[in-house]
Amino acid sequence: MIDHASSTMAPPSTAAAAVMVERPKLYLRHALPVRIMHWINVVALTLMFMSGLQIFNAHPALYWGDSSYSGRRAWLEIGAKEKGEGNPVGYTRFLGHEFTTTGVLGLSTDDNRMYAQGFPSWLTVPSHQWLSMARAWHFFFAWVFLVNGLCYVLYVIVSRHLARDLLPTRTDIRGIGASIVDHLRFRHPTGEAAKRYNVLQKFAYLTVTFVLLPLIILMGFGMSPRLDTVFHGWVDWFGGRQSVRSIHFIVAWTLVAFVLIHVFEVIVTGLWNNLRSMITGRYHVPADAPHE
Repeated sequence: MIDHASSTMAPPSTAAAAVMVERPKLYLRHALPVRIMHWINVVALTLMFMSGLQIFNAHPALYWGDSSYSGRRAWLEIGAKEKGEGNPVGYTRFLGHEFTTTGVLGLSTDDNRMYAQGFPSWLTVPSHQWLSMARAWHFFFAWVFLVNGLCYVLYVIVSRHLARDLLPTRTDIRGIGASIVDHLRFRHPTGEAAKRYNVLQKFAYLTVTFVLLPLIILMGFGMSPRLDTVFHGWVDWFGGRQSVRSIHFIVAWTLVAFVLIHVFEVIVTGLWNNLRSMITGRYHVPADAPHE
């Protein structure tokens, strides 16, 4: 008598092995403190940036030096003016070159009306042309960001996350060229290599954490007359209060560029996999490509 079940079903050990092969390998990529501080930073930096643009709109021009009343022209100016038959247009003047930017910069729509404002209202919080509240939001989230950042720096040092995962090795540095080529060709690491930050990530994260973010905080302090009075003279090291404001603005947009590149890489390397790793900590390690 033929046992049909035994002739059609794989042995239990073989079936279990098949299940084990199909199950994705989930790797604990981000510890809980890193994930919490990451999302706090996302909220704080977003609201600081948008409220900062609202503050900028109160005087949408940037200068070098100590004062905007020195007669020196702004290196960046966003505004509105009448042109032709009295028609208003928005303009952006950068390093002496003027561009018409109606509808985006200088003159944009809010509540179905055109307003002369530096950045459009959809990029600013908390409301249309509300300077005092924008300053309150900006300073509140600045302190949230500062405390969170100090906690992060302390954590990465104590947990050895900095020494173990972020500091480039000599091998990393020698491989910078190859890493750039891989990124340009959209070749992403697999297997064990996917568990580690590549050298470009390491340099980017270190630059943002220990150069750009401290610099933008310092420049923010430099725009405070009270701090300049308590610690007199240090603002002049950066060229004066208007220079400090310009550096603050430039670093802010440099951080925006970093975020856009970061989000792009998150998408092209697997949106859900990367999001899951920053929410649950678990990351599916892509398998190595089979060698022919």
